[in-house]
Amino acid sequence: MSSKQLHTMEDWKQILELSHEKPVLVFKHSTSCSVSAGAIEEWTRWHEGSKGEGVETALVRVIEERSVSNVIAEELGVKHASPQAILIRNGKAEWNTSHWNITETALSENAR
Repeated sequence: MSSKQLHTMEDWKQILELSHEKPVLVFKHSTSCSVSAGAIEEWTRWHEGSKGEGVETALVRVIEERSVSNVIAEELGVKHASPQAILIRNGKAEWNTSHWNITETALSENAR
């Protein structure tokens, strides 16, 4: 299972559309933040453990793709945080968490 990297607005629109077919978990990652480095380790453990089966996953790097990250926050009505995990179903944010709350356990329990 691999995550789709969101580089463009078109990538984001495709993921948002996909959320009408299956849940999508978006991970907002800061490549310069130590908290985000820890959170992406939790995300990776969850992801590699196939605990996200049935859930599409996408990753956006908030510094490199700032405009995409900003549009995600705006369109979903979820205040931006980094790191942040957002579960999207039917084009709407259903669950989100950020910072130290992004754990393998939290993802397993909520990203379904």
